[in-house]
Amino acid sequence: MIVADAGPQDSQDSQGPQDPFVHPALFYGDEHEYVAGTVPFVRAALEAGEPVAVAVPAENLGLIRDGLGADADADAVRFFDMREAGRNPGRIIPGVLRPFADAQPHGVQVHIIGEPIWAGRGPVEYPACVQHEALINAAFQGRTVTILCPYDTRRLPEQVIADARATHPTLLLSGSSRARTSGAYAPEAVVARYNTPLPPAPDVPEFHFAADTLPAARHLATAEGRRLGLAPARVEDLALVTAELATNSVVHGGGSGTVRVWAEGGTPGHVVVEVRDQGHLKDPLAGRRPASRTQRGGRGLLLVNLVADLVRLHTEPDATTIRCWFAR
Repeated sequence: MIVADAGPQDSQDSQGPQDPFVHPALFYGDEHEYVAGTVPFVRAALEAGEPVAVAVPAENLGLIRDGLGADADADAVRFFDMREAGRNPGRIIPGVLRPFADAQPHGVQVHIIGEPIWAGRGPVEYPACVQHEALINAAFQGRTVTILCPYDTRRLPEQVIADARATHPTLLLSGSSRARTSGAYAPEAVVARYNTPLPPAPDVPEFHFAADTLPAARHLATAEGRRLGLAPARVEDLALVTAELATNSVVHGGGSGTVRVWAEGGTPGHVVVEVRDQGHLKDPLAGRRPASRTQRGGRGLLLVNLVADLVRLHTEPDATTIRCWFAR
């Protein structure tokens, strides 16, 4: 499917000047359209002497590198393989986008291409992906940053394209160089819509913990991770995540909680840890902001996002469930 025009929900106006942050979705239908939409974006930043980063899947990194050719300034581009750097969508803002943008001099225009959603992202991952795209707008509000997000209209489901219209204030359509305002833009509604109960967990033992049994919760996760085939380094990651989540439950989630660990997905599959408590997570950007040098505490969810391969959560007024995946 190639998006040929804006349709009735879009207007011809580009994004207004009230916010220096610009977040367009680029809809492309083939490799030619991908190169035509991304390479001029990079070249324009290089010609202006402004910083530019590209965080897309490896195969699309190749397209952009080839499109830039022998440009002398191409070495100034910072490249990230999004399949690795953005494996967990919750890691992209604090681990990729903000560190690059924050490292630039104040007031300098920053340019980023970010492609967090590609064909092959599974249904378990997708809610975290679309919430990430919605939350970028709040995370960068007021910043002199442009983040261009490509969407493959050939291979992505129509719902993904519809969600892109809701998470991006402006749209770049196939065959057009002019951005259009998205009449469907509603990022807060997207975050709420995908705050849905997690898929049913298997019938595995549940460990109840409180302040005096936090070490036992960590030891349980460690033992289960080893038994289920995690590599030693990943067992340590699992233990760290369990400890951080359980501590948050004790401090912010009613003083206690439950933890479960299981394997899913066959071979090699994943080991999953779930922590549930009676708290409510009010801030959807919690764990997605880089920690400042002077920050004391409040790093637990950030560490979880930086370490786990995928993080999904569901929060209600009287309960929050956080589930983390670790590849075996």
